[in-house]
Amino acid sequence: MDPLYNPFSPGAGSPPPELAGRNDILQQALMTLARVKRGRAEKSMLIIGLSGTGKTVLLHEISGLAEKEGYQSVMIEAHEKKSLPELLLPELRRILFSLDVGEKISSKVKKAFRVLKSFVSSIKVNAKMQEIDFGIGIEPEKGTADSGDLETDLAQVFISLGEAAQDRHTAVAIIIDELQYLSDEELSSLIMAVHRVSQKSLPVVVIGAGLPQLVGKAGRAKSYAERLFDYPELGPLKKEDAKIALQEPVQKEVEGVCFTDKALDEIIRVTQGYPYFLQEWGYQAWNLATKSPIDVEVAKQATKASIQRLDQSFFRVRFDRLTPREKEYLRALAELGADPQRSGDVAEELGLDVQNAAPLRNNLIKKGMIYSPKHGDTAFTVPLFEGFMKRIMPDFPHTSKK
Repeated sequence: MDPLYNPFSPGAGSPPPELAGRNDILQQALMTLARVKRGRAEKSMLIIGLSGTGKTVLLHEISGLAEKEGYQSVMIEAHEKKSLPELLLPELRRILFSLDVGEKISSKVKKAFRVLKSFVSSIKVNAKMQEIDFGIGIEPEKGTADSGDLETDLAQVFISLGEAAQDRHTAVAIIIDELQYLSDEELSSLIMAVHRVSQKSLPVVVIGAGLPQLVGKAGRAKSYAERLFDYPELGPLKKEDAKIALQEPVQKEVEGVCFTDKALDEIIRVTQGYPYFLQEWGYQAWNLATKSPIDVEVAKQATKASIQRLDQSFFRVRFDRLTPREKEYLRALAELGADPQRSGDVAEELGLDVQNAAPLRNNLIKKGMIYSPKHGDTAFTVPLFEGFMKRIMPDFPHTSKK
């Protein structure tokens, strides 16, 4: 097949040619957006899933839905090197400038500018952020969002933003990816801000996504988080949806091209139906196929090519962030199998007691490499990662068996 016309696009957050099996969540998001804009109380949404389940793609889709509903939309990605205020400030400023248009001057918008300027002056951000321009004649709103307490101040920023949007007969969607990377203080402050705008029925909604540990982290930050958010879970696609995700793109791209049923079954078996991997296998299969239909032999060749590329990129970038001891912990977890394992068994495999292994485990959870599906269990956040660990560290010593 001609690579130029390859319909598959594996990549971080790259939209697939066919977004299969996610319509229920999109419809839920659309209902949330519609109700919030109309001043109705509605839970915000935090999408939960392992790496490669398509969380980022869904957030981009939801951002598009919000804009079609007439929202001002913000989309940011949390990470370890920037604070939540540093990520939010430029986007909230952009939204306020977009609201500050038209012949009629809005006192609510002007106040929101002043509150945001107060917020900047009260928090620790880099020098460049401190010099951010809010327009001529905008002075800080003294006594509002300037206490230095993030939980109090962020809520006041969100309230002023919501009042400004309400005055302009619009709404604001704040969409945040990789929420598990927020600090405890930042997540608690975000939840408090959502709580405050919800109490006032202001047209601001927060929709986010993160790894499975986000549910517990949110609950620990604020006990009422479960009453503010729905937590739809993304997993692998059902078999029929996975077939659609592979078959429909090739049929739409070139008339007469298709996968055989056996090829589809083989790809779904190896990828376990995870959307990112379906894209990777589909991409490789298209490039390797010399004719249609794309058969099971091509699917098996695609497995070899896909694993090689994943080992060099998708898996490797995660592996390279780890310390030697963290790598050993993940190798021990891989040795025990792909399913969730008891943390004590992983420690034993390393030749450590649970207490000594705990700091390694906690660091790996913070780095988003593992999570605890239930108390005392440990599992990879990246599907198929146990196979990569065995390939890259084939000579792992069985310390506990010496």
